[in-house]
Amino acid sequence: MSQREAVASRVRDPERGAKILNAAAELFAERGYHSVSMAEVGQAAGIVGSGIYRHFDSKYAVLVALLEDVMTRLLASTDTIIDDHADSSTTMDRLVATQIDFCLDSSLHVLLYRRELHSLKVEDGRRLRRMQRRYNEEWVSTLLELRPELDDAAARSLVYAAIGAIQSVVSYRSGRTRDEESAWLAAVAKNCLAT
Repeated sequence: MSQREAVASRVRDPERGAKILNAAAELFAERGYHSVSMAEVGQAAGIVGSGIYRHFDSKYAVLVALLEDVMTRLLASTDTIIDDHADSSTTMDRLVATQIDFCLDSSLHVLLYRRELHSLKVEDGRRLRRMQRRYNEEWVSTLLELRPELDDAAARSLVYAAIGAIQSVVSYRSGRTRDEESAWLAAVAKNCLAT
């Protein structure tokens, strides 16, 4: 093997990193972060457990990457909505719809976030909670524009109720079609927000 071939063989395959994350998300959500070994993640991803270390320093780094991804994607979609400068009603409808789509499309990741945030080291937990607060603040400020009679605490409570109701979809199977579930969750969120 030439030196060039040896270097090329050590280049990280981004698809393999995604396979590792997907396998880890399934296993961590199903059995819990602490109950899963790197060898099991590797086997589920179709690689040798030690091969994971070419992509991630540790099992903990895999968990951090998964949980960061949840908040990064939610914030990116929220920033796009806010940057459109639509009226408050349209903005809130889009925030709700985006949260619903995210929960339906990425239910394992949302479930994992809810179950394993406590497994993070203090610094990482704080960083992710700051991201989560920023996400929630966009909802709160939009709701306060729609319902100026609310004080901050009341708006915050309604937002948390709406987001919690939407996220509940990751914990059960309703038997509804995706469109029916989406419409149901949108109605529940709208009732929570009273908009």
